[in-house]
Amino acid sequence: MPPRISPPSKAITSILRCKRSSSLRLRQYATIVAAPQVSYAQLNRTAPPTAKFPKTQPPSYKPPEFRKSQLLRQYASLLRSTPLMLVFQHNNLKSVEWTGIRRELNKALRKVDETRAKAGHVEGNVGEGVKIQIIQTGIFISALKIVEFYKPETNKSPSDPTDPASPSSATVPELTHTLSEAAHQATMKKTHALMPLLVGPLAVLTFPTVSPQHLKAALSILSPIPGQFPAPSRKANPGYHDLPVQTGLQKLLLLGARVEGQVFDIEGTKWVGSIEGGVDGLRGQLVNMLQSLGAGLTSTLEGSAKSLYFTVEGRRTMLEDEAKGGSGGAPKES
Repeated sequence: MPPRISPPSKAITSILRCKRSSSLRLRQYATIVAAPQVSYAQLNRTAPPTAKFPKTQPPSYKPPEFRKSQLLRQYASLLRSTPLMLVFQHNNLKSVEWTGIRRELNKALRKVDETRAKAGHVEGNVGEGVKIQIIQTGIFISALKIVEFYKPETNKSPSDPTDPASPSSATVPELTHTLSEAAHQATMKKTHALMPLLVGPLAVLTFPTVSPQHLKAALSILSPIPGQFPAPSRKANPGYHDLPVQTGLQKLLLLGARVEGQVFDIEGTKWVGSIEGGVDGLRGQLVNMLQSLGAGLTSTLEGSAKSLYFTVEGRRTMLEDEAKGGSGGAPKES
């Protein structure tokens, strides 16, 4: 049998009810006393829109957590830091084909670095910074327009709106980062000279510096031309003639290049790659051209001065002869 529990008496029940009501009343009084006095202006005052965001992640027009937003930032950074870029169109290359193409490209660029090192160049291994990658065409076009056309002001406001300690009455300046609404509005209706080439599946080959020698080596692998950019022979490089590499190269098509912010077609790209001696050779050609121009200008000025001198001297001699003849032929007076 369960144990018998006697119910509480009426006196005990009344005491418990009194204690409970008194504790609730005290808690209510404490809550009312602890509540601060908030004015109507303070209730309507709102914090700046960037105060709730950390400094490293300001509010963006496009959500930064999406992959497209991160690709846009990556492409914009790549365009700002790459002075030389080749654009290729690819047609469903397999992973084996990409692997073989990258292997042969790295091998050719490594040979150029070794040759330059033997010649005494101290730029380092430029070929290690040359990369080929597949891009999303639409996002790459947006990044290209932002890099080329969106030039925000460099002057920053003294009060940082992303700092929670900044007063709410501070003026919130316009955000100027790559994902901001200002960048989107400034480039929404712009067109770039490279945009007609950016159609279909694309891949870009990026160079850390403008090196015609490395460009020539890359073109001899990715887009060989007999006589100008010859492909390596089977005896010198048998791996280049493997079936996956050759099949992949048939699916690559060179469209153009972007060199120091300027758009080059296929012929212009070939001209950059055919500069003898690289950048040093181009500088030598420029110096020779300036020297020849200066020598030609000097000879022209000297010729004009000499011609004027001979003319003046001839005229002076003629006047002297006329004066002598006139004085000798005149009759003498007695």
